[in-house]
Amino acid sequence: MEFEGPSQSFVDEIIIAENVHKWFGEFEALRGVDLRVKPGEVIVILGPSGSGKSTFIRCLNRLEEHQEGRIIMDGIELSHDIRNIQEVRREVGMVFQQFNLFPHLTVLENITLAPINVRKWTRDHAEELAMKWLTRVGIPEQAHKYPGQLSGGQQQRVAMARTLTMQPKILLFDEPTSALDPEMIKEVLDVMRDLARSGYTIIAVTHEMGFAREVADRIIFMDAGKIVEENTPENFYNNPKEERTKLFLNQILQH
Repeated sequence: MEFEGPSQSFVDEIIIAENVHKWFGEFEALRGVDLRVKPGEVIVILGPSGSGKSTFIRCLNRLEEHQEGRIIMDGIELSHDIRNIQEVRREVGMVFQQFNLFPHLTVLENITLAPINVRKWTRDHAEELAMKWLTRVGIPEQAHKYPGQLSGGQQQRVAMARTLTMQPKILLFDEPTSALDPEMIKEVLDVMRDLARSGYTIIAVTHEMGFAREVADRIIFMDAGKIVEENTPENFYNNPKEERTKLFLNQILQH
């Protein structure tokens, strides 16, 4: 399945995070995270539960607010200026663990809601793009059904089509397969693989080790709110630098 790539980005580094800190009350969830990502790079973030992975990518489109440091997305710094936040969110698509589809709207209505209201596209244009993406993710025949009539894997692919219809440059995935039954995971990972090959800038938080090994340009390993190790997939799995990484891999790969 071939995907059309995203629109061109004219920055050398499309994502810049410098010394990012985030607290929830007394708890410091992110403790000085630094990351730079070039356009078209695929980054997979691994780590144990509570390591700050999801908090970090939620900060990248301001679903969570960082309290220290800088985050610059496609040349726009995330600040308290609501216009900057809206501009960043137009270029950054996010796919969550939960599908977040409106149950009372059809698949097509779910997908076209934001393009019509945010991008101000005509209904015809929004529906044409929505059908294109539903075809690309392999479920055009589901367009007029309601989310409750679909399997979990189909609902997640609808959520992906909804994100892609907005034509983002950057895709963030927050454990998109963790709520799915095992037999449905492959169909979602197949779509993610195709997107990774199509030039999208992707940051994916996932436990899917095979996917990480296959598609990532770099693997980031986080623990206790910090980046412990950053490596190529080959070196991450075969020659990790840090003892904490080795312990994590031993625990994960034994299962």
